[in-house]
Amino acid sequence: MDTRRLLRTYALPLATVGLLVSGCTTGGPSVSESEAPGTAGRSAPSAALAPYYGQKLDWRECGVPNFECATMKAPLDYAKPEGETIKLAVSRAKATGPGKRLGSLLVNPGGPGGSAVGYLQAYAGIGYPAPVRARYDMVAVDPRGVARSEPVQCLSGPEMDRYTQVDQTPDDAAEADTLEQAYEKFATGCEKRSGKVLPHVSTTEAARDMDIARAVLGDEKLNYVGASYGTFLGATYAELFPDRTGRLVLDGAMDPALPARELNRDQTAGFETAFKSFAADCVKQADCPLGKKSVADATTRLKDFFAKLDASPVPTGQDRELGESLATTGVIAAMYDDGAWPQLRTALAAAQDGDGAPLLAMADSYYEREADGSYANLMFANAAVNCLDLPAAFKTSDAVRAAAPEFEKASPVFGRGFAWAALNCGHWPVPPTGKPHPIEAKGAAPIVVVGTTRDPATPYKWAESLAGQLSSGRLLTYDGDGHTAYGRGSDCVDTAINTYLLEGEAPKDGTRC
Repeated sequence: MDTRRLLRTYALPLATVGLLVSGCTTGGPSVSESEAPGTAGRSAPSAALAPYYGQKLDWRECGVPNFECATMKAPLDYAKPEGETIKLAVSRAKATGPGKRLGSLLVNPGGPGGSAVGYLQAYAGIGYPAPVRARYDMVAVDPRGVARSEPVQCLSGPEMDRYTQVDQTPDDAAEADTLEQAYEKFATGCEKRSGKVLPHVSTTEAARDMDIARAVLGDEKLNYVGASYGTFLGATYAELFPDRTGRLVLDGAMDPALPARELNRDQTAGFETAFKSFAADCVKQADCPLGKKSVADATTRLKDFFAKLDASPVPTGQDRELGESLATTGVIAAMYDDGAWPQLRTALAAAQDGDGAPLLAMADSYYEREADGSYANLMFANAAVNCLDLPAAFKTSDAVRAAAPEFEKASPVFGRGFAWAALNCGHWPVPPTGKPHPIEAKGAAPIVVVGTTRDPATPYKWAESLAGQLSSGRLLTYDGDGHTAYGRGSDCVDTAINTYLLEGEAPKDGTRC
């Protein structure tokens, strides 16, 4: 299991598409006085940044019908804008009409590490409501270090296979040392393969890149829908450029005021809430592999199942066996979307019968592992951004052991694993540049913050907190299961957001669906 502050959202059914992540991050490098948070939107770009804002994109066909692609340049280091540059991948689907064009609508599926371009081309550019696509150019920019934008690289495919199988619930000092060594090897690999970009993939820098994108697309203000980690990216943009903030939807919200330890602990509790919902549903089903008695009994059975796999992994028909870590990841993957619960029941039953292949496939989808054994850069970018944005939750094994009881209290099922997963940034080769702080974004237009009451990855209270921090925040609540709410079946949520995007009328603060 490698859940380290991964906040993921499904865009399509689990069986057909990899998870799109979101991670808990906040903060960023310091900014100059002329571009300080809350003032940047009121000033023109500096002379050094003007060439970036004035660049013309060379749009071309990119092999996907109805989509165009281009490459945008940004400073590698905003403190040295006349120095090296970084190339960022951009894609768009033009407004289809009818109706007056409203400009560009940038989308981001989360992560950090999720490909916005991939999300746009696979889902948002064809799956968003037709009236929205009719009046907006649907646009995505892969954030720096992600996918097509000079991606961070850390480990080879075989190395990642070994990494994802390391026991993240160590039973003794030797197993704890093995886990720490795995984190160290991961971090060293990132530094070796991506040392140039590693200090420059913060959320603050990605938000500044979005302002360049806004300008070169010809928009006076940024219109944006961000999911999960994408909510923190959007909120950071609003903090930096409040006067350039247009219609922002932040779905599955992060809380930028929390330090890493609290974020990890809250997320642990979120997954426990999601598992209890799954278990309550499972025990009513004829095919439930966790018994038919109660949520408590199902919890005990799952813990016992993980313990058995820790001692004796089961075959999968591949070189890799299904041990506790990969099995836990497969279960966690299904917590993001209640539509995946039937698949999880089938996979758990198969694993209990000695066939780990279905549950392994769910874990592989979570990690974006391809059939040829290669991995997308999702996990690499996720760590790079998270570890840069916030000081590490823990730096030593002893610190994890001391905190483990509070994590296990938050989740008897996942607590220990989540506590140990939070140690990963303790070995990061680049010091963090950000720190937790509330985001107010004074002067920004109304910002719609969406929270789902039983969201596993971004607990509902995070949405409440962010909406309260933002001076113009409007909280839209979805009483339901799964991660994020827009486009997931609630007519109430979809109507509220579509009305805001198309007519500029934000829902009343406190609206519930």
